[in-house]
Parts: sequence; C-alpha cells; structure tokens
Amino acid sequence: MALQCGIVGLPNVGKSTLFNCLSNAKAQSANFPFCTIEPNVGVITVPDERLNKLAELVNPQRIVPTTVEIVDIAGLVKGASKGEGLGNKFLANIRETDAILHVLRCFDDDNITHVDGTVDPVRDKEIIDMELQLKDLETIESRITRVQKQAQTGGDKAAKVMYEVLQKYKEALEQGKSARTVSFETKDEQKIAKELFLLTAKPVMYICNVDEKSAVTGNKYVDMVREAIKEENAELLVVAAKIESEIAEFETYEERQMFLNEIGLNESGVSRLIRSAYALLNLETYFTAGVQEVRAWTYLKGSKAPQCAGVIHTDFEKGFIRAEVIKYEDYIHYGSEAACKEAGKMNVEGKDYVTQDGDIMHFRFNV
Repeated sequence: MALQCGIVGLPNVGKSTLFNCLSNAKAQSANFPFCTIEPNVGVITVPDERLNKLAELVNPQRIVPTTVEIVDIAGLVKGASKGEGLGNKFLANIRETDAILHVLRCFDDDNITHVDGTVDPVRDKEIIDMELQLKDLETIESRITRVQKQAQTGGDKAAKVMYEVLQKYKEALEQGKSARTVSFETKDEQKIAKELFLLTAKPVMYICNVDEKSAVTGNKYVDMVREAIKEENAELLVVAAKIESEIAEFETYEERQMFLNEIGLNESGVSRLIRSAYALLNLETYFTAGVQEVRAWTYLKGSKAPQCAGVIHTDFEKGFIRAEVIKYEDYIHYGSEAACKEAGKMNVEGKDYVTQDGDIMHFRFNV
C-alpha cells in the first residue's frame, strides 16, 4: 500500500525545498510562482528503527522498508478553482492523493518574495482552503442536481441518503468550512461520503515552514496557525525546510545526528513528517522476517489478519488459514523466531485476529 501525499501551498512558501528534502527527485526551486510545472513525484522510504533491529538479528539478504510517494504540486493562487494560474490541472492532481501536506510560510525573509506582499500564514491557509472548498462545492451542487428529484419524489432510499449527505456538505462548504469538519453517523452515509472524493475531506497536515532559530520552539506565525486550526481535525508540524536541505547534504547518519544535536533537535523534520503522515491516515506497520528478506508492510489500523495478508498478495487473503505472530518486543528479547517459539512466544491466530503495530507475522494459506 503506497501512501501518496500531495504538497500544496501558495507559491514561494518552501514546497519544492521541502520536496527536495523528502525525495531524491530534484524539483526546481526558484523565486517566482509556477516553477513546478509538472507535478514532481518522489518516493521516500519510511524511517523505522524496528526494521533495522530485526535485520541485525536475522541478517537477511535484503531489507525492504515501506515507502511514501510525495507529489509536489505547483503553487495555487486565488482563483485556482476557476482555472486561474495553473489551477484546474493541479486541483486534479490533489484529488488523486491520500492526504494533503499544506505548507505555510512562517518566516520573514526580504530576499524571498511573497505572492501577496506580506507574511500571513492564516491568510495563506484561507486562500488555499477557499479554492479547495469552492471546487468541492461545485462537485456537490452538480451531484445535487442529479439526485434531488429522485430523493424527494421517488422511493429510492439510496438517493435519499445521498441527497442528505450532499446537503450536509453543501451547508458546511457554504459557511467556509472544509468537508472534513462534517461527521456522519450511519455506515451508509460514511460510505457515500468517502466515495465523493472531496478535496477538503482528505486528511490534512499543516507544515509551518520556519527559520532556523524557530525550528525548536516555533514562533508567532506558528501560534497563529495553531489557533486558526484548533477546530479542525488536522495535524500541525513545525519544520525548517532550509535546515532540512542542509541535513540532506550530509553523507552519513552520524553526521546528520551531530548537526541535529547542535541545533537542539532529536530527529529531522523529514522523519517526523513521514511518521505524522502515517498517523494522520491511521496506518500502522507489521513485519515479515526471514533469511531472504526482512520487510515492513503498511496496513490500515484495525485490520484483521486476512486483510493484512492480502497486502502481500491477494491469494494470501483468499486462502488464509492462520497467522503465526510474534510480538516485536519478544522477538528482540529472545533474538530469533526459533527462540520465541521455544519460549512459547509465538501465537497462532485466526481470521478474527486484529493485527497490532510491530507484529512479526508469517501467514499460512492455501489457494
């Protein structure tokens, strides 16, 4: 399951700088709008120290971490929902992503032009929000036109539920609220809401791009954003993209850590960002461990063993018999699968087992 996050924001807020830190792909970074003309897609491995510790014990032929796809989308501007700038094309690119990373400029720098002349991250956030909301409202109104008659005059229950969902969204969007602020109680409503693929229903993380001296403590701009999003179901992360680009230049892990320690950080913003993106999407990791490979697999939190087996191959889910499960802490403590088995620390689980983050799993199946 490859997680795909789209980086959005106004021009010149640090999106492409951050993207370059996140992936080996190099987006052009220039001091003018629309320097990213085609959406850049980069793939980055998810940092997980547990994978490394397992590999040290197993000594496999290869180590396979899980990955995240990052899509750098050109800077949106006011009027993007109506096609201003490069709006429509890039709104379509956002639609295909799982989550939105919304970069906000939270630093002063006279050498970097702001598209609106002054630094105000809350205003910038509202501009992007409004454009995405207007696009969603357009989608909703078009759907309402199609189902309204069926819902109000016929006996079509599905159309009635659809109409109610659309009306709830319409009301929120017209008030300048994002779709993610609307909640639904029944499974039918939740299913319809999910299938609408609204832009503002996607999980969002606001990334406050700060200067070096604010990397640890944040600043007044970060405080403004935090206050503005307190009613939203959203994450906030403070990152100094300029520092991250310097960290990316170091060749070794030791050099990077030394640099981080010098400026008072325990880990890079990139690592925190990826982990936060996983939490945002309610994702967890299980492992498979053998002499051929030690591998991390991503699954949706709350998934049962057969669904997790299906992440490897659909046949594993279809023919699922059982899962042999060792807890990560037990594997590290006893040092091998055989030792865990001998100590009674390997459990045989059936179809109803809910996979836990960090489980080391071996699936038995028959197709």
